[in-house]
Amino acid sequence: MLELSHVSACYGRARILHDIGFSVTRGQVVALLGRNGAGKTTTMKTIMGLLRAEGGEIRFQGRAITGLAPHEIASLGLGYVPEERRIFGQLSVQENLEVGRQPRRDGLPFWDEERLFALFPNLAERRGNLGKQLSGGEQQMLTIARTLMGNPAFVLLDEPSEGIAPVIVEQMAFTIQEMKREGLTVLVSEQNLHFARLVADRALIIEKGQIRFDGTMADLEADEQTRNAYLSV
Repeated sequence: MLELSHVSACYGRARILHDIGFSVTRGQVVALLGRNGAGKTTTMKTIMGLLRAEGGEIRFQGRAITGLAPHEIASLGLGYVPEERRIFGQLSVQENLEVGRQPRRDGLPFWDEERLFALFPNLAERRGNLGKQLSGGEQQMLTIARTLMGNPAFVLLDEPSEGIAPVIVEQMAFTIQEMKREGLTVLVSEQNLHFARLVADRALIIEKGQIRFDGTMADLEADEQTRNAYLSV
């Protein structure tokens, strides 16, 4: 469903991604694991067109999307939940969701406010609250819910467990599992191996802008040397 081939990307003169390649199959949850600065967020931004690929090709559902603008990529059914959340603090929860609304897509689950409030009870209780009045975990939920209002086929989740309370982390894991049950495909970037174990079918490890591991979560569990080399603090 998503395929990267020999993709490189830079910030100014600094090359961050070095000829990376991987694919994600429809219906999978794939964890992109790595330490801070390994290239996880850069990979997400490059896929979404927020950072221009300097080389290689990115294909989504068989179509080359390299060089398309972010809004064009989103219109094809690729949703993005950024690490920094970017909710509208002066708008209510309900209004934030309305900003993300897109028409129903054939063959995909349709998300509206009530379905999302059932998935995120915390947001249902605070639907009239301003975004800036929410906790960090609730803001993360709102960002995911706003993305789902676009009825995507594929969701990029950047560090969803970062800086939120453990009880919210468990709720976030349930949310991703529910997204998978609804037929969505998910690429989630994470430092938290425990969280990845809860949600992912497959793991990719990125280090210094290169893919160092690509296998099932069971493969990664069995490979202590790789975990120690690339994931240990």
